[in-house]
Parts: sequence; C-alpha cells; structure tokens
Amino acid sequence: MVDVERSMQVIKRGCDELLVDSELIARLKSGRPLRIKAGFDPTAPDLHLGHTVLINKLRHFQDLGHHIMFLIGDFTGLIGDPTGKNVTRPPLSREQILENARTYNEQVFKILDPEKTEIFFNSSWFDDLGAAGMIRLAAQHTVARMLERDDFAKRYSGGLPIAIHEFLYPLCQGYDSVAMRADVELGGTDQKFNLLVGRELQKHYGQAPQCVLTMPLLEGLDGVHKMSKSMGNYIGINEAPREIFGKIMSISDELMWRYFDLLSFRESAEVESLKSEVLAGRNPREVKVTLALELVARFHTTQAAEYALKEFEARFRQGVLPDDMPEMMLYGQGTILTLVQVLKQIGLTASTSEALRMVESGAVRANGEKVSDKSRVVMPGETIVLQVGKRKFAKVTVA
Repeated sequence: MVDVERSMQVIKRGCDELLVDSELIARLKSGRPLRIKAGFDPTAPDLHLGHTVLINKLRHFQDLGHHIMFLIGDFTGLIGDPTGKNVTRPPLSREQILENARTYNEQVFKILDPEKTEIFFNSSWFDDLGAAGMIRLAAQHTVARMLERDDFAKRYSGGLPIAIHEFLYPLCQGYDSVAMRADVELGGTDQKFNLLVGRELQKHYGQAPQCVLTMPLLEGLDGVHKMSKSMGNYIGINEAPREIFGKIMSISDELMWRYFDLLSFRESAEVESLKSEVLAGRNPREVKVTLALELVARFHTTQAAEYALKEFEARFRQGVLPDDMPEMMLYGQGTILTLVQVLKQIGLTASTSEALRMVESGAVRANGEKVSDKSRVVMPGETIVLQVGKRKFAKVTVA
C-alpha cells in the first residue's frame, strides 16, 4: 500500500466526482485493502474503449493494492439498464447473457491482473433472494424517489411508458453492493443515482456506505457523442491491431488529450510534458502515435502495435492497399446498384443512411478516387475497390 496522499492523486485522476473524500481517506488510512466494485451488464458481446475507462480505474486501484471485484450482471442484464434510455429496453435471453458474459470474462484480463481480480455474477444472490426477498427490497424506495432520476422524470413528463421492472434496476444494482460489501463503487456519470442507491441500501443493511467514484463518459470517434456501437463511433478492444491503431490516428488533436487522460496509463506529469511539447511546436500526430501504440499493445502485443504502425505509414503515406483486403462477390441479379447500396450490403457501412453521410463528408473512395455523387452506380459485371474512411477497404464484383 502506498501513502494516502499519493493514493488519492491516482484515484482522482480523470474522475468526475468522488463521494465522499473524507470517507475514502479514512478507509485508506485504515491500511486494509479496500473492496472496489464495478459492474457491467453483458448486453453485447464486445467491450469498447468507453467501457475501459472504468476498467482502467479498477487497474489503478489494483496497482495501489486494493481488492478488485468485477461484477458481471447476468441477472440485471435480464432487466436491462434504463439509464439514458427513452424507451424500455428489450430483454435478452439467459443464453445470450451467458454467452456475452463469457466474452467479458476474457476481455477484462487484457487490463486487470487475473491473480488479483475476483469475478462475481449477481445471479448468485438474486436467484436465492426469491420473490419475497425482491418485494422486501422494493419496499426500500418510493416511486417519487425513483422519479427523481433524470431519465425516468423525462419519460414520465413526456408521457412515455416506464415499465415497472425498470424501477427494480437501481435497487438491484444497489443490492449488489450489499452482497459484495463494497467499500467503493465505480460508475459513469450517468450511473450516479444507482450508485447512491447502493449507499442507502448498505446503511439499511447495517453496512458502512460505499464511497462513489464517477468517471466521465468517453466521447467516440466523432468527438461529440458517447462512444457506443449503435452510433458506430466506437473502438472495440477485440478489433484487429490495425483497426485500433487507425481509429486512434483518426481522432482530432483536441480529443487526443481526452483519450490520454481517460485511457492512458502514462503518469499525469508525462502527459503534461507531451502537451508542452505540442505547444512548443511538436507535431500532434507524433504524440497521437504514442497513444495508438500504447493502446494496441495493451489489447494485443507490442509487436502487433509496431507492425500496425508500419502498416499505417505504408498505407497512408505511400498509398499501399492492405494485404488482407477482402474480396467479395455481390449478386445483384443483373440490376444496377447504387454505390450507396453496395456499401451497405457489403458491410462497409452499417446502413444506407450512414453510407450517404460518408459520401457527403468525402470519406468514400472508389478505385482511389473520392466519390462526391450520391447517385453513383455500380454496373453488373463491374469490379471496384471501395474505401470508407481511412481503414475500411473491400474489392467487390457485382454480378
């Protein structure tokens, strides 16, 4: 264990809010390893860099000598976290949840030390709690208190439906803290209400209330919206090295510093030194390369990161096409397809509307030439090399 002042500096780096400082300092002074909790509902199979903001902070606590409790919400995932949603989330099956949980279990150890991490599944206590126990838990909060939550309040005032089971989610997340006897719980800024429910429930069950540490929500590649797969602005930690590297290199210089603060394990003093170098005239691109190398190495290997850099430089400085560019046959049954339709059908864009946006922004090339005409067509029998952005390529023949 390191000294308390140093611990607080590490813990608060990049955080949005800590509740309550004095309580955490008192627990740190006790000298015992604290029980640090963060939970993730396995509602999708892959984690992205936005998820790792919390996992990185868990690693900070781990390096300080504390006990990390990584909670996989296989029970709460069946409810669906209503945070930030304006509609009730469709439930997933138990089979989907368990398969996604398996992938989470593998991915988190790209950051956390498996020898020093305890994995929990909240079904282990909720399956035993039963209907009567759930009713007793629901008695701990009022509907009025639940409607203090911003997203619930907006849906209620807007006449949008709120399912009864959604009120259970904050209570279940709070009860997780009781079952795990958490000293500290981490969550995004949008999770503050749920984290505070945990404090209240721990008091009710005779436990010392957990400290709450909220972390900012990481912006995606667009620099505007929260990183998410649905927005298409994410970087998946299971993506290929060249994909991660290229996506990092595509972010703005301003967003780069945000990523350094929330994703890099470099000391704060080193990051400040890099900022000073850029102010003094160093090319920001060179600094961005150091961030890309660090992140690729974390999720793959140092060798993979170095190869990704070489490939990136060859592709974008020398115009070399990737060796592993997929070659596809698209069967249009002799019909003329628009380029926008082709992009969507071969998966270079997630939707036709995204394809249109990419063309409008000048991010699409056909045989090396920038496409500006949204009505551009691809004729039957034509073979074309398509590029979307800086990293997505495909050679397509339309039949």
